[in-house]
Amino acid sequence: MTLEALLAYAHLIALLTMVVFLASEAALCRAQWLNAAVVERLGRVDMIYGLAAVAMLLTGLARTWWGAKGLAWYWTNPLLHFKITLFVVIGLLSIKPTLMFARWRRELRAGGGLPDEAQIRLARKFVMIQAHLLPLIPLAAVFMARGYGK
Repeated sequence: MTLEALLAYAHLIALLTMVVFLASEAALCRAQWLNAAVVERLGRVDMIYGLAAVAMLLTGLARTWWGAKGLAWYWTNPLLHFKITLFVVIGLLSIKPTLMFARWRRELRAGGGLPDEAQIRLARKFVMIQAHLLPLIPLAAVFMARGYGK
């Protein structure tokens, strides 16, 4: 029972960390706010967001293995597959802004200046799509926890 509680807690903390750092990316990705310090900060914020995503995945998998309900209950539930699919889609959507942030940092450090407004808008668009999809994962989770999908 203690392990289940600790796994649930770690999973929740990972999700909340993802939300905080994804929201930070959305806030920082604005042409009127972007300066050299923000370009550098975006790289760090994105790295923490990625680490939180890995933690969320690992703690979620750990819950299916060592949680109270067990493998059979989780892996036969279509809502788990929906959650994993959403997570993968969000992960794929995060690749573009991650690469953009890294390129912006390289160009800034090489003396190339800041990205143009169109690039900033594009990065923000990808971040905002992720931000709108992410809340669907805990929505599916609360339904799953109440026995839906079985």
